[in-house]
Amino acid sequence: MYNLVLLAARPPEWTHEQFIEWWRGDHAELTYRLPGLRSWRHTEIDAALEPRSEGWDGISVLGFDSPEDVKKALASREWADAVAQVGDMKGRRIAVMGHEAEMFGGVQ
Repeated sequence: MYNLVLLAARPPEWTHEQFIEWWRGDHAELTYRLPGLRSWRHTEIDAALEPRSEGWDGISVLGFDSPEDVKKALASREWADAVAQVGDMKGRRIAVMGHEAEMFGGVQ
């Protein structure tokens, strides 16, 4: 699996709850349509481990089969629609990509 990982913070005028509702609602409707999307996990951040980690609201992990599939998704009309919906919200985002390795599958 090749993942696009997005760490995001809400616009200053939004509450945490508003941002999560939008991300998992209206914005999700566009995300589901990304070509090649195989999985999507979203984490609502409700606590920071330490002060330097404060100020983030959520993480999305979008799974694709390959780096090429991510590139196709990022070049798609569906991605353009999602970016347009975000517009000039003035939130913050970190976006990174890489190969996933399962390090622990649970107790057997």
